[in-house]
Amino acid sequence: MSTDYLITSWKEVRDGFIDEVNQIPAEQFGFRATPETRSITELLQHVVQSQKMIAGEACRDEPNLMRQSFADHNKEYAPEVESVTDKNGLLELLRSSMDVTEANIRTNAERLEKTMRRFDGKEISRLDFIRFAVGHEMYHRGQFTVFARLLNIEPALTQKFKKLFAQSGSKS
Repeated sequence: MSTDYLITSWKEVRDGFIDEVNQIPAEQFGFRATPETRSITELLQHVVQSQKMIAGEACRDEPNLMRQSFADHNKEYAPEVESVTDKNGLLELLRSSMDVTEANIRTNAERLEKTMRRFDGKEISRLDFIRFAVGHEMYHRGQFTVFARLLNIEPALTQKFKKLFAQSGSKS
């Protein structure tokens, strides 16, 4: 997989995620599906923290996820994220962090074929670790659409498909 394809794929996932976030009213960002789950705000913070940590660690000189805890990685790569709690700020973080990540990946593209150590101590290619980040984000995007449904909001992707089917004369 080329760097361009990886970045394009991740940006498409992120753009779709942003569309879903836009559906949720700001006053609902404290919503939790269950008491044990992250709120909408916390989920968005987690997505940005994970993105910054994964891309940052994969692109560093000597990546090793075992060098510190997950929480300490987040403090290193995304210390500002937890302070952003409003809808507009979180949307801006989703947009701007993708731009920074793209630049980081492009600058370090030659390193991505090298390996790094995962949290479990096993070796993984840096490129595979970044691919994991795209899948991780897609997972949370799906989770987010469930939150929307629980709030009686039709997900943005569902709306998009309904519109496409209606324009083509097909039934969904």
